[in-house]
Amino acid sequence: MLARLVMSGIFAGALAGCVGGILQLYFVQPLLLSAELYESGQIVHFGKSGSTANIAPGIVWGGFNTTRDTLSILFSIAIYCGYGLLLVAAQGLAQGIAPTTTSATIRRGAIWGLAGFFAFHFAPSIGLAPELPGNASAALETRQIWWFATALATALALWLCAFGGRSWHSALGIALILASHIIGAPHSHNFHGTAPPELAALFATRSLGVGCIAWLILGTTSHYFYHRLA
Repeated sequence: MLARLVMSGIFAGALAGCVGGILQLYFVQPLLLSAELYESGQIVHFGKSGSTANIAPGIVWGGFNTTRDTLSILFSIAIYCGYGLLLVAAQGLAQGIAPTTTSATIRRGAIWGLAGFFAFHFAPSIGLAPELPGNASAALETRQIWWFATALATALALWLCAFGGRSWHSALGIALILASHIIGAPHSHNFHGTAPPELAALFATRSLGVGCIAWLILGTTSHYFYHRLA
């Protein structure tokens, strides 16, 4: 049973992480590289005293760097392997609670993937959206605590709503989802950043889009491998 869980999570995580890493190289990394140029002052998105010098025409493409990009993909694979292990563990618990979910289907796998995306990406991003380098932000420790608390509360809330079996379980789940957002995420008192707001908005959108695709792949493949290796 343990070997089945581990192999399912690793296989699915490697596939999802590889696809997500490649998508990130194309859609997200150029935005990060551009933001680093803004942060260092090499380019600006507004002129000083009416000057137009060093104003960037758009997204700066950094080209392909073998070491950097390979490590980025490997890091993405490692992250999604961890997510995959969590996801198949949850599926194992769910099978014990609801034995009717024994057959593997794309629809059920996609639901698991969307649930993971909602818990670990979408819900935390409501309070702490993906940020570019150089943006104003609160202390890292407080943001990490809020992020972990929000992800954990959201995951538990989705579990209660799906497998609680009673109306008060669903009510408690909704309360858990709202709790961290009512408390509020930690933010800087001042909003400022070196990169253009258009670049920051595009970065947040693309980050969530790539994450959603990777989680859908993770959900469907982990569900498939979990039942295939039974």
